[in-house]
Amino acid sequence: MANFLKSICDTMPRYTYVLPLAVLLVLWASCRKDLEYAPSAGNLEFSKDTVFLDTIFTNIASSTYTLKVYNRTRDDIEIPSIRLAKGQSSDYRLNVDGVAGKEFRNIPIFAEDSLFILIETTHDISASGLNSFLYTDALQFDSGDYLQQVQLVTLVRDAIFLFPRTLADGKKETVPIDLDNEGNEIRVEGFYLEDDQLTFTNEKPYVIYGYAAVPEDKVLSVEAGSRVHFHKDSGIFVSKNASIKINGTLSSDEDLMENEVVFEGDRLEPEFDDITGQWGAIWLSQGSIDNTIEHLTLKNATIGLYVEGLNESPTLTLNNSRLYNCALINLWGKTTSIIGENCVLGNSGHISLYLNNGGDYSFTHSTIANYWQNGFRSGAALELDNYAIGQSGEVAADLEQARFLNCIIDGNTNLELALRSNGTNTFAYYFSHCMIKFRDPNGNFTENPLYDFQDSSHFEQPFFNEDADFWDAKMNDFRIGEASFGKANASMDYSILVPFDILGIDRTPSPDIGAYQNAPKE
Repeated sequence: MANFLKSICDTMPRYTYVLPLAVLLVLWASCRKDLEYAPSAGNLEFSKDTVFLDTIFTNIASSTYTLKVYNRTRDDIEIPSIRLAKGQSSDYRLNVDGVAGKEFRNIPIFAEDSLFILIETTHDISASGLNSFLYTDALQFDSGDYLQQVQLVTLVRDAIFLFPRTLADGKKETVPIDLDNEGNEIRVEGFYLEDDQLTFTNEKPYVIYGYAAVPEDKVLSVEAGSRVHFHKDSGIFVSKNASIKINGTLSSDEDLMENEVVFEGDRLEPEFDDITGQWGAIWLSQGSIDNTIEHLTLKNATIGLYVEGLNESPTLTLNNSRLYNCALINLWGKTTSIIGENCVLGNSGHISLYLNNGGDYSFTHSTIANYWQNGFRSGAALELDNYAIGQSGEVAADLEQARFLNCIIDGNTNLELALRSNGTNTFAYYFSHCMIKFRDPNGNFTENPLYDFQDSSHFEQPFFNEDADFWDAKMNDFRIGEASFGKANASMDYSILVPFDILGIDRTPSPDIGAYQNAPKE
């Protein structure tokens, strides 16, 4: 301002600027007078009357939540104090308009303006002796007659934390998961489970950091109702001659899933319910044996289940389970053996079910459907091939069998089935009484013998491009409605082998195609 006034003066005769300069000085002085605030009178308004910080694990920080405080009056006001009711002992942390602390004095808010308060917490539940604890406090504004409060509520859950040790050199413990082309070990951050860690129960949830490896000749048992949460880039690795047995059972309440086993990320806030790629994978390595999975819900991984290595008996038996919302692939079998019944392989960023580089596979009454909404998807819901391209070039193996009986193969693209053979190795596949989404308006596949849908040795009673009438495919709810084409169109020959659907409903009176019997949409 001073430089601006001087420049005006320098351009005018001395006798002409005395009065204008005086006026400008008066105006300048009036602009600099101190602001005056009215006292707060208990009439603040808030964006919420209670801030729920959702659920956190013991000693793990919550997300940051926001409270907005409004001054709806036409006066600039000053709040004498903003503080936590529990004071400095509170486990909540505040940031008021950019300043961190637990108590603040004389906070101004301009007329018809607002301020932001950021809230976080970390709480240790161990002193309570409980598996879950509702931790509360209150955010207090002013005091006495003008006191206003916003409640703070957080559910804290105890958990069993499994993680790699920190070594003497400061690095984290690692485990070998594969060999590179030169025969060198590929290692990832992780640890081997001890004998007393090889049974997961439903007493407390488990939180895993890094890859929890099942040692050779050991079995990891996961009991019904167990909840396992994985941190970023974490998972389970099943070694050679080791096994995983997931022993979920049918739940009485489909929403509570009280008896199912659930694998998901370690962020418990509702906004993370459907965030893909939060954790790594369940990796059944080449040479792992007799892996069985019953009533598992697996979601939000990068690759849900990666199964490799062909054995005389099935490497994996997967029943009554749902895998969905993985960033790349829900179930990837590579030169292996898998038997699946009542499986739901839902939305994923690339492929729902990938049976790669040969193997031996059988899926009965399964729903393989990909209605991915989070960007471009290049893969089909179901892809089969008998070769793979690696760093050392192409490798190939016989696809000894890939059988799909009473299955739904569907999605939100035209082509939800992809078949690729090298023309040399065995490529044996068979679809019977399956609903298949395959629209080829330009005839790009008419000359490809793999897609000869009239060949009954590969396609018996197929149903193309029919409406499955899913309840909510975008949200991975692949129950079918009463208008579904799959209603009563399954083959009884296969249904009697799998007489109950994934929800325990008897399908034998009139079997429907897919993992679910039809029901009215709720």
